[in-house]
Amino acid sequence: MKPPNIDDLLAPILEKDARYTPEAYLFVREGLDHSVRKLEKPRHISGQELLAGMREYALQEFGPVAKRVLSEWGINECVDFGNIVFNLVNEGLLGKTDEDSIEDFMDGYDFHEAFIQPFQPNHPVACPLEQPVSAE
Repeated sequence: MKPPNIDDLLAPILEKDARYTPEAYLFVREGLDHSVRKLEKPRHISGQELLAGMREYALQEFGPVAKRVLSEWGINECVDFGNIVFNLVNEGLLGKTDEDSIEDFMDGYDFHEAFIQPFQPNHPVACPLEQPVSAE
């Protein structure tokens, strides 16, 4: 028997919740792996730790277009990461502890500050006033 591929695994989730694309689920899984790799030794991570890791991973992977890419996948705020995580948990594709809840993802960061602000100039760029053109 052939092992299920990612499309087979995500199909039941996507049928129940069409808010997020398959790419969003893959990204969250990769972001979770990225977050765990950064720890001294592998362990369960909290929602806040996952949010920090997701931000770092998105900026690393997509740079100044991270917010746009996430938005195209249906991810527009931190709770969207939580919804994806709990959809994966409910389908048995991720584990959780009794202390984990969707509320862990509610007090995250502002997406504009997290994904746009790092690429804004620190000081406004002064534009010289245009000089009037003489009619000579």
